Amino acid sequence: MITNLHPKLTNGLNDYPEVNDFSGGTLQCLCESNKVEVKIDAQTLHNHACGCSKCWKPEGATFSLVAVVPSEKVQVIHNEDKLAIVDETAAIQRHFCKECNAHMFGRIENKDHAFYGLDFVHTELSADKGWSAPQFAAFVSSIIETGTPTSEMGDIRKTLNDLGLPTYDVLSPELMDVISAKAAELNGTLKK
Repeated sequence: MITNLHPKLTNGLNDYPEVNDFSGGTLQCLCESNKVEVKIDAQTLHNHACGCSKCWKPEGATFSLVAVVPSEKVQVIHNEDKLAIVDETAAIQRHFCKECNAHMFGRIENKDHAFYGLDFVHTELSADKGWSAPQFAAFVSSIIETGTPTSEMGDIRKTLNDLGLPTYDVLSPELMDVISAKAAELNGTLKK
């Protein structure tokens, strides 16, 4: 691989063993002690590599790995007082640990948003095995904005595709359909 896409992608998707009936686990921040812990009582959906500049990435990684779960399945169980919101004006309210800066979950509070009711999580913060594997790479060209040379983009897209992660400069077509359907619902033009 050329750049460090993400530590969990170094060995392909081998860090994502299939576990039947996996129903969630616990995320922990990166602090040495008094860790923030978030319990997730569901399997994740739509796990993907994300190149946007807003998502939390491990040090040295070019992409984040982020998935969604229903908001009602996410609960902070330890050290909630260490959490703050990165940007209260953003659509995704990213709750991060004020000490180690790890993003624990991102919640959408706007009831008119297509992804309202879903929280964004980074399962790499969990020691539990069985989380869904990444399925695609989103906002790939955005990594140029965070310092990736344009000359590397062809190789990066090829590497992601070779890993089995189709590359998009938006979200996957399925998720873009959800966004467009919500917009059509709000303006009264939705047809089923």
